[in-house]
Formats: sequence, C-alpha cells, structure tokens
Amino acid sequence: MTWKLRGLVALLGLFGLTEILIWSVPLPPRLGVSDSPVAFFRDGRMAHVLLAPDDRWRIRRTLDEVDPNYLKALLRFEDKRFYNHLGVDPIAIVRAFLSNLRAGRVVSGGSTITMQLVRMVEPRNRRISSKIIESLRAYQVERHYSKDQILEAYLRFLPFGGNLEGIEAASRGLFGHGADALSADEIALLLAIPQRPTRLRPRPGRDKILRTARSRVLDRLNALGVWDDQAVKTANSMPIPDRL
Repeated sequence: MTWKLRGLVALLGLFGLTEILIWSVPLPPRLGVSDSPVAFFRDGRMAHVLLAPDDRWRIRRTLDEVDPNYLKALLRFEDKRFYNHLGVDPIAIVRAFLSNLRAGRVVSGGSTITMQLVRMVEPRNRRISSKIIESLRAYQVERHYSKDQILEAYLRFLPFGGNLEGIEAASRGLFGHGADALSADEIALLLAIPQRPTRLRPRPGRDKILRTARSRVLDRLNALGVWDDQAVKTANSMPIPDRL
C-alpha cells in the first residue's frame, strides 16, 4: 500500500469517526431548555413575562419576528459568511490570525455565529483544546439544525448581563418594546452589549462607556456599508438607557 493510499484510508477513517461522533454524542443540553412563559392580552399584545425554569429572562422569537435591519447588521458584524460555512469559517480564522499577529495581541477570534452559540450554551476556558472542541461542536450543531434554526437559537441565548438573555428580552428591557422594529442606535447597542455583557450592561454612570461601545459598532457598520454617515451621526446622538 502506497503512502498516498494509506493517507486516503486514514482520512476516510477520520471522517467516518467524526460522523459517528456527531450523531452519537448528545448535543449541548441547554439548547433544549424552556423559555420564559409569556401571557398575552386578547389583542395579541404581551401582558406578562415570567422567569424561565433556569431563572433567566429569555423570550423565543422566530426570524420573521425580528427586525430585518438588525439581522442584516448582525450577520455583517459577526459572520458575513454564516450561510456558506459548516460552523467553522477558515477565511475568518486566517484573517483573525493575521490581525492578531499585526496587533501583537488578540483583537479578533474568528468565531462564527455557530461557534459563539456553542460557547453560550456550553462555556469553557479559553484554551486551544477548548477551541478545537468548540469547532467540532459547531460542526455537529450545523449537521443537526438548519441555518435559520441556528440563528434563532443564537438570538435566544445572546448574553446581556445578569440573567437577561436573548434579543427579545433585551429589547423589551432596554427600550420598552419588542425586537420587531428597531432603530439604528438600538441595533448598535444590541450588538455592542453581548461583546462584554457584564461590563456593558446598562447601569447608572455607564453612559460614557456605552456610548463608546455603541459608536464603535456604528463606525464598523458604516465601514461595512450597512449605514451611511448621516445614519451613524443620528444614531450617535441618541440617548443611552441607564438600566435594564
């Protein structure tokens, strides 16, 4: 048997083992947790929300119930090739490596939305071994769920500090309305807070740090062509909520 044939056999064996593990190892249990019970008025308006069984404020929403402008900004900001990869984006990883090398420190992680979802529901220490497991888990999730299902799960578990999770609960807590209609400044803040949820959770006295975080997101989206200069200027002038 030539070395090329041995290599092919080994590669096929590795692929087969990976497939067996993907379908035999249980998915992260937290993906199946229940959300906050919600009571509605007769006209369909939300009347009351209770804590979920795991003591989190988390309200499930389908993609059709979330502002499309937020979804567009999210994908451009976090994972523009989300619908084209299998959980891991090699291009983003290489780009992140080069950015970190140029900066001399970690400025980008190259994580996809699926990898971030895995990290939310199955947190681990930031080690190389953890990153490998996270990547394998992301591939597993991609094989079990559709892209839209993954994105909806991501929107359920986004951390906003404390026991507040998900885009809908955060929008209602921050702005007093659902995530189906969001302004540019609201979208930017909803993208900024999950980057550092403990530090950026709105509290009295955090106006400056929240404005800075929101402005960075707005500038990035401006550079990506999501919003023009005037939209960014208007969004930057809007007030910051001081509590959730």
